[in-house]
Amino acid sequence: MLQINIIRENPKEIIDRLAIKNFKAEVLVEKIILLDSKRREVQGKLDNNLAESNSIAKEIGVLFQSGKKEEANTLKARTAELKTITKELSESLQLTEKELNDTLVLLPNLPHPSIPKGKGAEDNLVVLEDGLIPQLAENAVPHWDLAIKYGIIDFETGVKITGAGFPVYKGKGARLQRALINFFLDNAVENGYAETQPPFVVNEDSAYATGQLPDKEGQMYHCGLDNLYLIPTAEVPVTNIYRDMIVRGDTLPLKNTAYSACFRREAGSYGKDVRGLNRLHQFDKVEIVQITHPEKSYNTLEEMKDYVAGLLRKLELPFRIVKLCGGDMSFASAWTYDMEVFSAAQQKWLEVSSVSNFETFQANRLKLRFRDGESKPQLAHTLNGSALALPRIVAALLENNQTAEGIRIPKALIPYTGFELIN
Repeated sequence: MLQINIIRENPKEIIDRLAIKNFKAEVLVEKIILLDSKRREVQGKLDNNLAESNSIAKEIGVLFQSGKKEEANTLKARTAELKTITKELSESLQLTEKELNDTLVLLPNLPHPSIPKGKGAEDNLVVLEDGLIPQLAENAVPHWDLAIKYGIIDFETGVKITGAGFPVYKGKGARLQRALINFFLDNAVENGYAETQPPFVVNEDSAYATGQLPDKEGQMYHCGLDNLYLIPTAEVPVTNIYRDMIVRGDTLPLKNTAYSACFRREAGSYGKDVRGLNRLHQFDKVEIVQITHPEKSYNTLEEMKDYVAGLLRKLELPFRIVKLCGGDMSFASAWTYDMEVFSAAQQKWLEVSSVSNFETFQANRLKLRFRDGESKPQLAHTLNGSALALPRIVAALLENNQTAEGIRIPKALIPYTGFELIN
């Protein structure tokens, strides 16, 4: 959530920068400024009322002590009148603050000034390409055919049990999943991230705090009876660990990693791009989250991007890094890098990670602040990244490493899988 003082002091800049995300903010910004003005006016009247009430209360005591009961009773009548006015002002302030907050949460985060405008993925900027794209044999097939051939992923049984987008992993397919999760977690811990095992469901406050609500409500699975949400990523519960906290500045950065299953409705997804593992409703992912000092967050973003790139190199996967344009960025992000691996059998790039800096957008909702010494608390910056999401990693590993003998396992993974070949 954007800070109200920034909107009030820089309305034109807010409107212009949100236009980079193709978001028309004029009406909302104008409404926010009017509501904020009303809120401050009501707050001022309420404060004056309370101050007068306190002053009169002291004066009444003095008058009674000096025997001036008639004057004291006159002031008591004024006190009763002030109580009525105070109640009305308090109710008005509460309603105004709610309307202001409900409007504020409709504004996306501001993109960083360097973010280019664009309509979608076609306007993203490729900042790095790495690794050799494998040349497969003419009889090479996509991962959904390999899954059937080697009996490692059962899509049809998943449909029977639950529905499309919920595959069943079997045999070496299940072991490959477990190997990747452990590989990613071990690497994260070795790089200073504290491992966390969070809940896979969160309450409304948690989903709101990280920006999933109200923006992505239609994409989340909702447990209506308990009003809980299945998490779309471990970012949500992990970041909420720090909700309503003031941390010491000398403890920053705070680094966490977590494995979780992730649940996404993916409403409106259809066609060839959702086949096999390309787009699922439930999938496994290891997440990295950092809470940082505002002055260091963009250096942290680069470090996280380079860390994910290192994982892809260890997995021997050709990849590229793209900087997202405004039109392809998420609601909450100020700057996002996507990491894409090349799927040789499908002849396409598959997104496997996003690394984002949210600046103070999430922290403002979370009420997550830090304090240096005795200084006034200020909002921290939050960042997160997929390190990594498994489905498309598995798809690329299967497709790119298929041979006549079977599917070759990358050297770095063999200690985790316990086998060198899927055959």
